[in-house]
Amino acid sequence: MKAVVVTASNRLEMLDWPLPEPGPGQVRIRTQAFGICTTDFNIINGYERTTFPAIPGHEWSGIVDAVGPDGDQALVGKRCVGENLLSNGAEVGFEYPGGYAQYFLTEAANLHWLPDDISFDVATLTEPLAVALRARKQARDDAHEPVLIVGDGPIGLLLVLVLKCAGTKNIVMVGGREHRLALAVEFGATQALNYHRLEGDLSTSIRQTVGTEFPTVFEASGSGSALDACLNLTPPGGRILVVGEYGKARASFLWNQVLLRELELIGSCASMGAWPEAVRLAGQEKHRLQQVITHRLPAERFNDAIDIVRHERCMTKVVLEWT
Repeated sequence: MKAVVVTASNRLEMLDWPLPEPGPGQVRIRTQAFGICTTDFNIINGYERTTFPAIPGHEWSGIVDAVGPDGDQALVGKRCVGENLLSNGAEVGFEYPGGYAQYFLTEAANLHWLPDDISFDVATLTEPLAVALRARKQARDDAHEPVLIVGDGPIGLLLVLVLKCAGTKNIVMVGGREHRLALAVEFGATQALNYHRLEGDLSTSIRQTVGTEFPTVFEASGSGSALDACLNLTPPGGRILVVGEYGKARASFLWNQVLLRELELIGSCASMGAWPEAVRLAGQEKHRLQQVITHRLPAERFNDAIDIVRHERCMTKVVLEWT
């Protein structure tokens, strides 16, 4: 088989790779499409969780190609996505090869079946959609209270969609790219603010523009300074969901802000427990989800895809397809 392999820091190569054989409880997936997530760049740059060589790809969709010993042969040929967290605590696309390979292994118990009318490229968004659904569940938000989302990347946009589908009345998005902010409004945001157009301190500018505080804030930008601003936009007793990928960024807030105002800081980075709802919602909202994908390329153009993610401001989500 072919696989896009991280062979060294910032070095990806298309290589011939051994075809994996499924063991007990496992299935082999023939990858149809995979999305590039900013988390993949941790692996590409060099990551404490992985070694070289590594095969990323946790946003995938595919077809069951083979089952392990005593597995259910009826699964072969089924269209699927799947939760990446394995029973040993490791993850597909991190410690174990993922969708950057034409074929990879996962556990049969983790699979979820795709409706026939959802395309494989849209199905790759099921994983980030599950992340957004889990974050919203952890937030325990009230649909009648205003919600702030900081960060207009795919997770931020999917949070808008998830909240709107849940009946949230007032959703404010803060981001830096006009085409993404326009999509946020189409998905249901009542206001979309470009922080490049705001003057002075971010939290003060947002408060003055919107005229309210937010009992629930989702920080999805991955910026330490944005997290600092979120603390100033939340009233006493409020909740801040930390959903971004921060790398080595550090926040600089005073812990007494959390203590004296009894704020909740809630980390949410996983998708556990949200997959059935994510598959259902992906099928329901497939036409809107198509709009999140700005670039579709064959897997052979992986270098072009990586460059687009790194440098093109018109990009929202890049999906590659195995042919």
